[in-house]
Amino acid sequence: MIHLENVSKVYPNGTEALSNISLDIEQGEFVFIVGPSGAGKSTFLKLLIHEEKASFGKIKVNGYDMMKIKNRKVPYLRRTMGIVFQDFRLIDKMTVFDNIAFAMRAIGAPEKIIKKRVAHVVSLVGLEGKEKCRPNELSGGEQQRVSLARALVNKPEMIIADEPTGNIDPKMSFEIMKKLVEINSRGTTIIVVTHEHELVREFGGRIIIINGGMIERDEKIPTKYHPPESSVSDFEEVIS
Repeated sequence: MIHLENVSKVYPNGTEALSNISLDIEQGEFVFIVGPSGAGKSTFLKLLIHEEKASFGKIKVNGYDMMKIKNRKVPYLRRTMGIVFQDFRLIDKMTVFDNIAFAMRAIGAPEKIIKKRVAHVVSLVGLEGKEKCRPNELSGGEQQRVSLARALVNKPEMIIADEPTGNIDPKMSFEIMKKLVEINSRGTTIIVVTHEHELVREFGGRIIIINGGMIERDEKIPTKYHPPESSVSDFEEVIS
């Protein structure tokens, strides 16, 4: 799924954001990436989605060699993953439905399939009745759920969430994390970058601490939250 071997990233100004990182993330894992501001977490994510290229080392993501990938292949790489951004990155002029459908229309999915699957993910994230709203008519938590639905709609192998709870209140943060755990319970790999240690302690999984551009600790802790069977059934319907 993800393989990094002796990976370093040095920016043109000489800043070494990552130094000799090696790790593997397997299909179906739930992984938190934590660490202080400036530790290298964002650079790590940018390497995975090919917004940046490593200076040294080897990286493979979902079968793609990130050191050799051609620019024309990058969209195909990104179709294997759903990305949830801290700042949502919704299109202001589009409705909730169209923001989510945009990800499917970009790959030429039939409109009949789009309507069915968008309806499913809207239900999954609890946004029924909001389909015709525009982003500025939603709360921060609702906008983040739209972002999550958009990431999920193309049935990705992996979801990468960059500080997905950074701009929402604690109650909604908990709800977003519950949704990610439910999605993970059906086999989707989840990678969450966060600074919220309380959420990490609550939801557990594999914890990778990055500090000073290096892996300080890599461990697994038990989760306190287990998704109800109804949630699992809902997700199975979405991915069918």
